Amino acid sequence: MRVVVVGQGYVGLPLAIRAAEVGHEVIGYDVDARRIKRLAAGESFVEDVSSERIRAALDNGTYRASESARDCGGFDIAVVTVPTPLHEGTPDLRYIKESAVTLARYLRPGATVVLESTTYPGTTQELFAPILEEGSGLTAGSDFHLGYSPERIDPGNAVWGFKETPKVVSGVNEASLKAVQDFYAQLVDTTVPVRSPKEAELAKLLENTFRHVNIALVNEVAMFAHHLDIDIWQAIDAASSKPFGFMKFTPGPGVGGHCLPIDPSYLSWRVQRELGQNFRFVELANDINSHMPEYVTRRISEHFNDRRRSVNGSRVLLLGLAYKKNTGDARESPALRISQLLLDMGAQVRAADPHVVESLPVDTRLVRVEPTPEELAGADVVVLLTDHDSFDYELVAEHAPFVLDCRRRLPSGPTIEVL
Repeated sequence: MRVVVVGQGYVGLPLAIRAAEVGHEVIGYDVDARRIKRLAAGESFVEDVSSERIRAALDNGTYRASESARDCGGFDIAVVTVPTPLHEGTPDLRYIKESAVTLARYLRPGATVVLESTTYPGTTQELFAPILEEGSGLTAGSDFHLGYSPERIDPGNAVWGFKETPKVVSGVNEASLKAVQDFYAQLVDTTVPVRSPKEAELAKLLENTFRHVNIALVNEVAMFAHHLDIDIWQAIDAASSKPFGFMKFTPGPGVGGHCLPIDPSYLSWRVQRELGQNFRFVELANDINSHMPEYVTRRISEHFNDRRRSVNGSRVLLLGLAYKKNTGDARESPALRISQLLLDMGAQVRAADPHVVESLPVDTRLVRVEPTPEELAGADVVVLLTDHDSFDYELVAEHAPFVLDCRRRLPSGPTIEVL
């Protein structure tokens, strides 16, 4: 089949390459010309997809990256994997709308369109479908198949990749569900069908809201435990020894990526708009997790205050800019907020991250460095924000004069303090 994947980022690229590897003719469509140029040269910017896999698909003629909407023509399957950010607390679905307008021009009877972008329940049938229908003159469910399948990409996960992770699938009717499920069954080991797109859309938000709320819980407990002189990490380890009724979550400098800082707010917005009620769990979790960067900054300030020093003029080395370990994904990373806060306080902020290579929306005063012994020793404070396996933690412990370890990766010692 001719498959068009709209969006070639952390979600769309793994899907496109996997579809190409099973034998489909795949067009990876993206409006980012620089991204398309890199892909056309066989260069990957996503850890889960190697450059070798891209080059193999290019050489086989089963994959082609394009920024031209005309290349979307003639598709049998189209999958939309575009960003869905928040704008002043409100879901921003402009990219979904633009994708629907583009695909509608090339939509033919019998084709299948699948939305994967995370969004609020009802988007597929109430927003996406009408745009496709108006632009094509066709009717969803009878003239073409339409469904929703939430993305479950976990960047850097070596165990649960795209193929191994069960795929939730849905359709606006039975025929659409079958078309969507048949497609994904070729790509993944397991598909999980649900009644309609609304259940699939809610499933995605439920997964991320569950994580968001539990991370907020342990973050708040960690802040209290520090002031009560209790080792939160030992308490978590002890609680984790219970073989039932407990799931381990650990504190950190904040949440990042698309999932936790944004996705739960989609559900909260929908509940408020449709039911006129507040989703209090989400709002509380948002408040706690979004303020963790301020808490980390306060802990750094406390360190200087205890030594009768000021943050202003001091050198701070941040280890890690990505929002999670072993990835180059810095979307909504708390490290970016922490660096900005420290810079505004007058600190000389330097950062090391071997995975984050693309340009970041950070203050130009932030200096990128390598975590050499000299760089570590020259810092007044080293802050471990992202526990990449590639960092030499023995080197950090040996040369850094003081470390605030936000991930409990370093051995305990007089110069190392955990979050």
